[in-house]
Parts: sequence; C-alpha cells; structure tokens
Amino acid sequence: MKKARISFTDNHPSLFDAPLADAPLPVHPAIDEAARRMADEQQRRALSQAHPEPIMFMSMGSGSSGNCAYVGDREGGFLIDAGVDATTVVATLRNHGISMNAVKGIILTHDHSDHVRYAYALLRHNSHIGLYCTPKTLTGLLRRHNISRRIKDYHRPVYKEFEFSLANFTITPFDVSHDGTDNVGFFISHTSGAHTFAVATDLGCITPRVDYYMRRANYIMIEANYDLPMLLNGRYPEYLKHRIIDSRGHLDNEVTASFLADIYSPSLSHVFLCHLSNDNNTPERALHTITSRLTSAGILPSAPLTVYPLPRFDPSQLFLLSQER
Repeated sequence: MKKARISFTDNHPSLFDAPLADAPLPVHPAIDEAARRMADEQQRRALSQAHPEPIMFMSMGSGSSGNCAYVGDREGGFLIDAGVDATTVVATLRNHGISMNAVKGIILTHDHSDHVRYAYALLRHNSHIGLYCTPKTLTGLLRRHNISRRIKDYHRPVYKEFEFSLANFTITPFDVSHDGTDNVGFFISHTSGAHTFAVATDLGCITPRVDYYMRRANYIMIEANYDLPMLLNGRYPEYLKHRIIDSRGHLDNEVTASFLADIYSPSLSHVFLCHLSNDNNTPERALHTITSRLTSAGILPSAPLTVYPLPRFDPSQLFLLSQER
C-alpha cells in the first residue's frame, strides 16, 4: 500500500521556514489599537512637556470677608476654599468660559467661616463635586458652623503629606501654623510636570514645611495680612491685635517680604498676595513692602517676576500661568 505523500506549497510554509521579509506577521486588531493609543499618548506627553499649555488661576475674593480661588487647565480644575457667595463663584467662572461641570472639587485650607461658608451651597447644586479636606477639618467645620450634616456625603478625606489627584493635578496638603482646625496649605503639581503652585492662605509664621514647598513652586499664593504699624495704632482691641500677631495668627507684610526675598529663584514667576486686611493693610502698602524688599535684594527689577495683591471683595483677572518667558 502506498503511503500518502504530504507536500508543502508556498501558500502553506513549514513551521521551520523563515518568513518572507515582505510578509508582516498578522496582528490582532485589539493589540494594534492598544499600541496605536499608547504611541499617541507618548507623543502627546512629549509635546506637552516640550510646549506645556498654561494653567489658569483666578481669585473670587481674598480676605476675612470671604476666600475662594480657582486653579485649572482646559480640561477642568478645582476651587480652593468656598467662602465667597456661590452665585458669585458660578457667575465669575461662567464669565470666563468655565462651567461648573469643569470644577471637579473643592479643597479646604481650614474650617474658619471665611473659607467654608458657602461650601454646602456649591456642593448641593453640583453633586459631581467632592469636598477635599482632612477629617479633623470636616469635624471642626460641623462643630463651628450651622451647616447641613449632609456635607459629609461629599467628603473625600485627605491627609497632610499624602498626595492625591484631582482633575489633571496632584495635590499635597502640608501643615501651616494658624488657629483653625488642622490647617493646611497645598502644593499643587500639574500632570504635565510644567507647573507647580504653592498655596498658604492663613498662617502666623513660616514653618519648615511652608519653606520646603514654597521653594519648589513656580507660582505662590501667600498671605500678606497686615502692616504692623497700622495694626498697632489701629482701632482693634488688644486681644485681637495679639491674636493676629501670634505665631498662629497672620503674616505681617515685612515677614512675607523677607521670606520671598530669601526663597526667590528664577523658576518663580508669579506671587499672589492674599488675605490682606481691610483695616490694617492696603494693596498699595503690601505691594510696596514686598517689591522694595525684593529690589533691595537685587531681585527686582531685573527678574521677570509678577507680584499681585489679590482683591479683597472682587474677582481678580484670570491669569494664564506659564513657564515660557
């Protein structure tokens, strides 16, 4: 009986035949799509690092009458504190083309009324927004203020020195010295790696953690609360003067000025002076104190540094912050 003969044709190459150079191996469509997306993402990141888009910053009010600011990029952002009337916040953002859908969260520095007063009003009309603060800050907020306990439904607990992600930003809360409950500043990094922003709205002294984070920032928001002669000669009662001057109170213009001169580096492009007292300071006096100190240190006018006192009662302009000079 003849044995069956098996032959291999060009259309059916042997397992051991070398593949033809011009015959690519087949790729599963799902794998091919995943590889394409990965290449596109790598290209997008490379372009973003080479030509980073600016981030946006705006204050809706800064001072004991109410504090609230916005940080974001073209895809979305977040609010820092919620002490400004919710209607004003929504309208101000809308005037600059930013809808509340773009606001992904509210981060709280501490539980004083001028920083939290309108948090629940913003949250209950925008249920997609989370409230990011330490558990102790939330407890202090509920203890100090007549506010709905339903605010706990929006709470996203954060902890000092532990970073968390919000929108396209990584945020690290850090300890500051103030007489609220579990007070924090924030070190904010954009995912592009091109922007760092340090925020300390209420603090009575410069602690090592404040110094550490401020030195790493391209943009700073820091308190310049009072002019010492104005405070000492003003109408405030003695107990209130002592509270403000205390290391857990607020910062004097001169202290802020000396600190900024000490930490300045060419990577610092913007300083926003916040929480100016209406009775013991003026924007002109704060700006003069800071710029005079920077000038005497040889930093100004040669350095491309913007120093801007944030308005107490009104929204600021919308800043597009970039490291391109």
